[in-house]
Amino acid sequence: MSEFLRGHSHDAADQVDSALEADAAGRRALLISLAGLAVTAAIQAVVVMLSGSVALLGDTLHNVADALTAVPLLIAFRLARRPPTKRYTYGYGRAEDLGGLFVIAMIAVSCALAAYEAINRFAHPHPVSHLWAVAGAAVVGFLGNEAVAQYRIRVGRQIGSAALVADGLHARTDGFTSLAVLLGVGGVALGWRQADPIIGLVITVAILGVLRSTVRQIGARLMDAVDPALVDQATAAVISVAGIAGVRDLRIRWIGHTLRAEVDVTVAAHLTVTEAHDLAHHAEAHLLDRVRRLTAATVHASPSGAHRAPPITTPTDAGGSLTGTCHRRWGR
Repeated sequence: MSEFLRGHSHDAADQVDSALEADAAGRRALLISLAGLAVTAAIQAVVVMLSGSVALLGDTLHNVADALTAVPLLIAFRLARRPPTKRYTYGYGRAEDLGGLFVIAMIAVSCALAAYEAINRFAHPHPVSHLWAVAGAAVVGFLGNEAVAQYRIRVGRQIGSAALVADGLHARTDGFTSLAVLLGVGGVALGWRQADPIIGLVITVAILGVLRSTVRQIGARLMDAVDPALVDQATAAVISVAGIAGVRDLRIRWIGHTLRAEVDVTVAAHLTVTEAHDLAHHAEAHLLDRVRRLTAATVHASPSGAHRAPPITTPTDAGGSLTGTCHRRWGR
């Protein structure tokens, strides 16, 4: 009993500092990768004008779209720093996930443009010149995109940003489509003129694959999906607190690149309200200490043997009803 009645130390400022550091790392990654992709796309655009390669054009369009996705994500990271308000009581962290929707839109647009140009080239054949320049631009595209992809994915995973990881995967696919352009160059060099538009269609299919995986990742984040192992980790952190008999309910959600948890724990029925409150606060501290990127947790303590009350129906003035659930709880 004395263990959880004693005071414990947990500096909330540590969590705030971690969140701010994550914001700064995310913005830095976006700015650096934006500059890198802009240079890559500019080099490729010059070669497209010289050679008329539709495969390289598709790759360039994809790189431009990838670079532009950094803009809404930068805005989202800035919005996420705003404090909660009476209207947005959880803050603005969801802006980051909404930025992920823009990433999806840009991937879809680049896919449509690449497909259009490839099909149009089938209908209106056009010779491809400056093959060595096209090959060099393809290599530049691969190296630039792979460097950006590794940087975005690494930082995105470090700070827990699904949108930034998705943007990194987008860049990685751009790199592989740049390598596909090399195949088109080889085909044209061997006299197969249709190799260029065919590779353009191959690039379109590759972009579709990235679109599918990105939709799944961003969609899961918007639906509050988390890794089940994260739930197990949070449950273990709560159960490790002496005096907590069990976990009745535990929910975790991402808000941008930070986590928030809501937990209902079971404690001995003979505890006073103050004792149960202190125990719940101790469990909250364990969660914040042991679950990475968790910046807020609400813990309720329910007496052992308590049952969840059935929904309470209250008539309204309009003749309808208001339905709510009442729980017998102690807590914060």
